[in-house]
Amino acid sequence: MKKIILASASPRRHQLLSWAEIPYEILVQPTDESFPLSLSVEEVPVFIAKNKALEVQKIIKDSDRIILAADTVVVIDQQIIGKPESREHAIAILQQLSGRTHQVITGVVFLKGEQMVSFADITKVLFHPLSLDQIEYYVDTYKPYDKAGAYAIQEWIGVVGIAAVEGDFYNVMGLPVSRVVQQLAHWI
Repeated sequence: MKKIILASASPRRHQLLSWAEIPYEILVQPTDESFPLSLSVEEVPVFIAKNKALEVQKIIKDSDRIILAADTVVVIDQQIIGKPESREHAIAILQQLSGRTHQVITGVVFLKGEQMVSFADITKVLFHPLSLDQIEYYVDTYKPYDKAGAYAIQEWIGVVGIAAVEGDFYNVMGLPVSRVVQQLAHWI
């Protein structure tokens, strides 16, 4: 298999592709992650992933290369929760998620020449009620400032704080790997 191009700097996406034994190389271009407010929450990560793929496509010369781009958002009450801007913001986000179910939506885009395939994968996550001490411990120890929703499921808070997951666990890490593998099988 020819290496795909992963248009993502996410260490979690790198890890997931490696676990799936998909050969890839990383090529990331600066991308505007703003989006039209008219989009539904399911459309937003696909829109951003598409822009990431298109930015990478501008600089590669081989139109037979497959570009894989993804973007993940956390949604509660139909509102997208971004990455925390500070310690206080991370604590506030986790307090909002505590004891409640939220959605993790990853938009995935495959781009090869003029062909594009995209989809959104949705996973529901239920947190146990979290104490302020637990939240502060997690934020101070793991510093989840680069993570949508201010947490990573594979870290301490996921192990002790998550009551249930409905859908693809790896989607919560940032990439629904089994769907990616299935889609790649159609393109190889």
